[in-house]
Formats: sequence, structure tokens, C-alpha cells
Amino acid sequence: MRVTTWTEYSLIIVINLARRAKAGAGPAAARELSEAERLPGEYIEQILLRLRRAGLVESVRGARGGYLLARNPAAISVRDVMTASEHQTFEVNCDRHPVDAERCDPGSSCSIRPVWQALQRRVDDLLAGISVADLMNEEPRVQELVTISSAG
Repeated sequence: MRVTTWTEYSLIIVINLARRAKAGAGPAAARELSEAERLPGEYIEQILLRLRRAGLVESVRGARGGYLLARNPAAISVRDVMTASEHQTFEVNCDRHPVDAERCDPGSSCSIRPVWQALQRRVDDLLAGISVADLMNEEPRVQELVTISSAG
């Protein structure tokens, strides 16, 4: 598993929008988000488009327009954000990039495939158990939440 800048930046942007919502601030323009988080503007526009397509943010037109979270931060998981930005959370090479067509065929027997599939389920479960609202806490509290989620 590899966490890309798409996912990292997407989470940063969603957390920013969640904090703005909590403070009662209105929509944020992409440029404003880029400047506030010191992220490349060209990424932010594309990230916001992906997040909007996934129903995680909504856009508001007009002079005071911009982007808002479409749902409560407690109802958006890290998995939701990662899936919106990457279209997946964990890439199983057997499925995406088969080493050998015969060996990696879903109908063939492979003793490695169940390990990757189990790992994918655990990663997905952990990411689904942490919300954007959780990420609004300080690092020690998030570490505690992650430890509790991964123990279950």
C-alpha cells in the first residue's frame, strides 16, 4: 500500500473545510485553500473535482462561492476521502497488475492472494473507522483512536 500526495492533500483539504464549517465560515475558494495549506493550486482544483464527484464536497457559485463539505465531518471516513481521490484504498497486484496471466487468474489457486485480500480488508476497515471529525483532534487523540480501531 502506498499513500499518494492525492490522498494526503485530499485529507488536508477536507480537514480544512471541516474546521471552516465548525467555525461557521462560508465556502472556501480553491485558491484560498491552496494558500492556507501551502499546497499547489493545480492539485487543489483537481482534488476538489474528485471530492465533488464523490459527494464529499459541494460547490457554491457566485462572488462568495467556493467549496463546502457536503456531509457532517463525522459521516466522512478516511476511506471515503481516499477512495474519492484514488478510486481505491489498497491495490492488490493480483487484480491490477498480474505477474503471470495463468498464475494470477482468479480461477487458479494462489496461496498468496488470500493474504493480500485479508490485508486489504483490514486496511479498509481501519480507514473506514476513522472519520474526518476524528482527524480534527490533536495527534495524541488521533493516535489513541487509531490504536483502538486497529485492536478490534
